[in-house]
Amino acid sequence: MSDKQHITLVLDAHRVPLDIERDREPIYREAALMLNHRYQFYQRRMPQASAEQLWVYVALESAVNLQSDARQKNLEPILKKIGDLNLEIEEKLKITR
Repeated sequence: MSDKQHITLVLDAHRVPLDIERDREPIYREAALMLNHRYQFYQRRMPQASAEQLWVYVALESAVNLQSDARQKNLEPILKKIGDLNLEIEEKLKITR
């Protein structure tokens, strides 16, 4: 059975109650902090924008970052294999020279 706890995060003026795995609390708190910082960034840049518009920008930026990270992780095994193959080729070339 998992060890859950109840937390409440504050995103701008919104309280978000959650029941989460105890060991994931720091991740949720860091995520909330990051979202609040990005919200404040857009709020400073677009003072006339509504809260809804600002959250759309925050959501879009977060989604782009997530997709970018996912693509980078998908490339890691390929880049490692290329690196391994390059080492093997270099070793073979040293033997034949």
